[in-house]
Amino acid sequence: MKAAIFREYGPPEALRYEDVPDPQPRLGEVRIRVHAATVNRVLDVALRRGAQMQRNAVLPCIPGVDCAGVIDAVGPGVSKWKVGDHVAAAGGMPLDIITEDGKGTDGAPYKGPRGMMGIRRPGGFAELVCIPSTDVVALPKDLDFREASVVMRHCPTAWNLLFNVAELKKDEWVLIMGASGNLGTVGIQIAKNIIGAKVIATAGTRARADVGLELGADHAIDYSTQNLKDEVMKITGGKGVNVIYDNIANPKVLPEAFHALGYEGRLVTAGAHGGPVVPIDFFHLYDRRITIKGMPGSRDEDLPKCFDAAAQGKIKVRIAHIMPLSQAAEAHRMMEADPGMGKIVLDPTLG
Repeated sequence: MKAAIFREYGPPEALRYEDVPDPQPRLGEVRIRVHAATVNRVLDVALRRGAQMQRNAVLPCIPGVDCAGVIDAVGPGVSKWKVGDHVAAAGGMPLDIITEDGKGTDGAPYKGPRGMMGIRRPGGFAELVCIPSTDVVALPKDLDFREASVVMRHCPTAWNLLFNVAELKKDEWVLIMGASGNLGTVGIQIAKNIIGAKVIATAGTRARADVGLELGADHAIDYSTQNLKDEVMKITGGKGVNVIYDNIANPKVLPEAFHALGYEGRLVTAGAHGGPVVPIDFFHLYDRRITIKGMPGSRDEDLPKCFDAAAQGKIKVRIAHIMPLSQAAEAHRMMEADPGMGKIVLDPTLG
């Protein structure tokens, strides 16, 4: 099969498009013929550059922390999936053999090592990838694979942050940081279209803030030209927002946003690529009884809800470019040049 692979850290050219042996599904695994995999600024691009050494990538590395496609082979002991099923996979999963009922080779519940596909085990930048059957998710037949790969990567995290961590309610105010980013755009739509909250989108340029309005936000603030706290207070009648949703930890912006949190407000986050160290006003924290929660990842039971919402058009992902897998290095180069661009999706089925 063809795959994009790097054997040493370095510039985009370190990611080479090569022939590698077809993977064979082990006990409890399925093999996916990949139709789409997204390019991620941190987990793919920064990883290849050598800026994510704490993740202990296994070299040589086939990156791609998500994928969507069709099952083309099943390993021994797999009965829940069949050839032809449309599925997606992403994120952390067992590294050793695990049966489809969650047991290891010793017959006991699996307690072995886990790691992210595309970092600790082969990922989606390939024509074929083997995944534990416990970690694949069924896709609605009418959901495009390219859309599904973006949904799989970002929607479950956003859903978890807003529903389970922040416990955002209908008609509450939520401030979405990084409005034009991948988690930001998804968060706006979940908050508005599914929860029914009142949404304020913010970003560092007028154009990026206005992306939030295009996606349904009630208000948009360009914090490079407007005072974020003052604008939020004006919009909310001086009460402040109930929830701040962040995945950036911008040390110049987040402290101002923090002061826009109202009584018993909640700040939730799943990222810190703009920080990670941010000063916090502890008087405001205790005086307003604010809660701060960090929570990466998602809950398995939320995944079908995310895909159903996307299939119904309640969540529309933003894809900037669709490129063949053979151009993976160029996709990395493009993302390094413009980190704020929308999602790039690699499709191994394109010529």
